[in-house]
Amino acid sequence: MVSRLYLDWNATTPLHAEAKAAMLAAMEVVGNPSSVHAEGRAAKAMLERARAEVAAALGAEGADIVFTSGATEGAALACAGRGLVCADVEHEAVSAWCEAGLAVDGLGRVTVADPARTALQLANSETGVMQELPAGIAVSDLTQAFGKVPFAFNWLGCEMGLVSAHKLGGPKGIGALVVKRGVDVPPQLRGGGQEMGRRAGTENLIGIAGFAAAATAAARDLANGVWDDVAEVRNILESELSAAAKETISVGNGSARLPNTLCLVAPGWKGETQVMAMDLAGFAVSAGSACSSGKVRASRVLRAMGFDEGLAGQAIRVSIGPGVTKDDVGRFAKAWTAAYAKARARAA
Repeated sequence: MVSRLYLDWNATTPLHAEAKAAMLAAMEVVGNPSSVHAEGRAAKAMLERARAEVAAALGAEGADIVFTSGATEGAALACAGRGLVCADVEHEAVSAWCEAGLAVDGLGRVTVADPARTALQLANSETGVMQELPAGIAVSDLTQAFGKVPFAFNWLGCEMGLVSAHKLGGPKGIGALVVKRGVDVPPQLRGGGQEMGRRAGTENLIGIAGFAAAATAAARDLANGVWDDVAEVRNILESELSAAAKETISVGNGSARLPNTLCLVAPGWKGETQVMAMDLAGFAVSAGSACSSGKVRASRVLRAMGFDEGLAGQAIRVSIGPGVTKDDVGRFAKAWTAAYAKARARAA
């Protein structure tokens, strides 16, 4: 039986043990956080502790943490009806609400003209390229950066930020919109007035508890240098693949990037074929964002960076996390290199 190796951490991460424990504890809490009896007050106390923990992990003390079903809902809440602009490197959850057109250079960096009207991600999910956020950015997608690189919402200078628990060891289906105190956010879901009147509906206390535990663990790991070790492993993988197949292109190399992400273009070998070949060999990688209902197409991110349609469709993303070792990526590099050599021989 093939021993599987999961190398798609930017799509979703394994559930952290501390998040699982927190979720199991929350399952024992009976009350609704909006109820005034003792059981409701206990649930409310758990909710507010979790809110404070997420704020602390984000460096967002004093900001409002609005719990949502994930970053996609947060993007709709933050961006809808605001007339924002963005670049084509933004995740589709954000770009769906914005007018495109901001310039992107060959290293994936975005030029911003009017920060107050701009949505700009802190890190790209496909390439790992980091952006320098000008002060006053309206909305920033912090999803991929949260827990992997040091930052604090309070010194980023943006009005709102998006985060999602399952990108940092928490459960799927829970996230938050981080709102600078005093910024107006009209609700899209109306009803009971939960979440400071910005997002109605009984809070997902089990998911929120897991989110808070995962965020706290991620902040601790980041402070302890865990992601420096991840970056070292990523760099080894990048060097091995580039040395074995010199025609490959390591996208974003030369820009500041997430410590765990490698986007590799292999000329002449379609990204979807690479993903299938590696899956059969026991490795989980992707050909881009995992939010397109299983569709595989040329990367709009790479097209925005100036790659032609062919090369933009010949990329894979390898994204790793704590616990992935040098031996693991060496095994992947060996399998990928052999498969690429066979693909090139067939095409010759």
